[in-house]
Amino acid sequence: MDGHDPDAKQSTADMTAFVQNLLQQMQSRFQTMSESIVSKIDEMGNRIDELEKSINDLKTEMGADAPTSPLPPSKAKQEEGKTETLSGSST
Repeated sequence: MDGHDPDAKQSTADMTAFVQNLLQQMQSRFQTMSESIVSKIDEMGNRIDELEKSINDLKTEMGADAPTSPLPPSKAKQEEGKTETLSGSST
């Protein structure tokens, strides 16, 4: 005997091929997941940009540059309702 087992060499070669195949599959899956994550981040960024634009458009439509009431929004609406009621009954 020469000390070299042909079955052991074949087993080692099979194991090496299996590990290489497994690593390639893992790399492919990580690449796919990475691309998916980057795509979703880009999509979220676009949606945030659209949301910011919509908010700015709404501010412009509402005249956000106009001075605001010192009262909180709920109290300001109540006060407006009272004023309209009073002014409507006086005419």
